[in-house]
Amino acid sequence: MKNNNYIISFFLLLYMLIISCTNESYQDLTETKTLLNLKWNKAYNDDTIEKSAIGLQWALSYIGAKLPRQLSGIRVNNDNIFIDIEKLGFSETAKQKLMLLHDMIKASNEYQTTNTIDLGRYVTLLIGASEHYYALTEVPLQLSSILSKYSLKEDRGYINNSSVSLEHRVISFSGQNGLNQFFLSTETEPTSGAILEYETIEFLPNGQLRFGVFDHNGNRKNNADPIHSKAGKPAKCIWCHESNIQPLFNEQDDFNGFLPFLDFKDTLIVFRNSHIELKNALNDGVDYSQNQQHTLTELIYISFMEPSAERLSLEWGMSIAEIESKLSGLETHVHEEFSFLGNLYDREDIKIHAPFKGLQVSTKVREQSEIEVNHIN
Repeated sequence: MKNNNYIISFFLLLYMLIISCTNESYQDLTETKTLLNLKWNKAYNDDTIEKSAIGLQWALSYIGAKLPRQLSGIRVNNDNIFIDIEKLGFSETAKQKLMLLHDMIKASNEYQTTNTIDLGRYVTLLIGASEHYYALTEVPLQLSSILSKYSLKEDRGYINNSSVSLEHRVISFSGQNGLNQFFLSTETEPTSGAILEYETIEFLPNGQLRFGVFDHNGNRKNNADPIHSKAGKPAKCIWCHESNIQPLFNEQDDFNGFLPFLDFKDTLIVFRNSHIELKNALNDGVDYSQNQQHTLTELIYISFMEPSAERLSLEWGMSIAEIESKLSGLETHVHEEFSFLGNLYDREDIKIHAPFKGLQVSTKVREQSEIEVNHIN
């Protein structure tokens, strides 16, 4: 009898261990306070969830995630990507801000209905909303707070033939000390020399660039003034710079009191090459040697902001025919850079037809937006 009791106890214990292990494994892929469930929706023929996971890594890297390999804060399961912000290598301040955004996401009708947020919506909320980008990368409200951290060199560059600015630019910079350097672009009116606005570049600890836009009084703003510049929002800076200090593409005139064009050009190249070496030497994070992977981030938010009927059928759980019928009164377009995405709708036009309401995104990712959201502050 005693042996039977031992046997029964043994199997009860074994059963409890199995249930415990199952629950722990399941818990890894379900809701916890720091976990968020992202839904991947195939957007083009060659799209895969593995590619999108890499694009997500770059997006998280842009806002400061160090992505330590040993913590594995990103997990793929079927058509879902789970992220745990405790394991992504964010600063404590960034984690607190990101938790506020995650709370808003989890309270949205989309998440309450589907237990997920569309991956494209999430990436758009991270880098396509300037205030979110600033909060997560800790760009201060005042330019003076940044200037107080650096000693600018006397040497400066002058740009009168910019491919970005519609005005003239004065480029000041500090010396390079590892991943610690600052660049200040002062947009000036060519005739009077009046300051119009400022743009800043710093380095994040993970090797990415941190961008800021400030008005002529040094107050932080969401985007460059399109009257004076084509720089747009920080997301456009991210897209244009491709995680690098960009060299001078156009020839410039020489101006008294500033570095000659060729000297300034060589100086930026030295800074650029040194920065690349520093990034490539990092043990964690994105693979900077595969720099074109940044395009995978752009495809995530572009295909969300400009979805095809095929993508919407997955997102909304409807047939392509139902989608096309529901959106029959709306015009489509083809993306000028990524024509393979097919015939696309504008997200702002179609959102009223969605079967659930997602957390509002800014109406434009790279350019000045009619609606600029801020769900964090």
